[in-house]
Amino acid sequence: MRSELSAEIEFDVEFYDVDSMRIVWHGNYIKYFEKARCALLEKISYGYCEMEESGWIFPVTKISVKFINSLYFRDRVRAKAVLTEYENCIKIRYELYNAKTGQICTKGDSTQMAVNLATGESSLICPPVFTGKIDALLREK
Repeated sequence: MRSELSAEIEFDVEFYDVDSMRIVWHGNYIKYFEKARCALLEKISYGYCEMEESGWIFPVTKISVKFINSLYFRDRVRAKAVLTEYENCIKIRYELYNAKTGQICTKGDSTQMAVNLATGESSLICPPVFTGKIDALLREK
């Protein structure tokens, strides 16, 4: 199912995220995706604490990254997360921009699968506690 739910956040590139050339170390782009994903989940009112309280967890099962342009120490980053699937799994598309120039720096996607916290069993569909929140938000639009 397609949705139009998205969230954006801005933050600065910190010194501890860069290598000796003051370029963001490649592994930190995944951390930046996570920041945007958390903002999106909070918008849905289903962050990691709410997931656990509802009896479900959603481990990442797949992630892809396309590096386009580098981010540097003290750059301002605009991170966008867009929910692209939520019935069978959670799929999110990410875009990282240099907020000052508007230049896209990195794109990516992630997939998360629902796992019943009590049994440890994977589910081939997302639980209604999650899909219901999204459907309600989409009806408000």
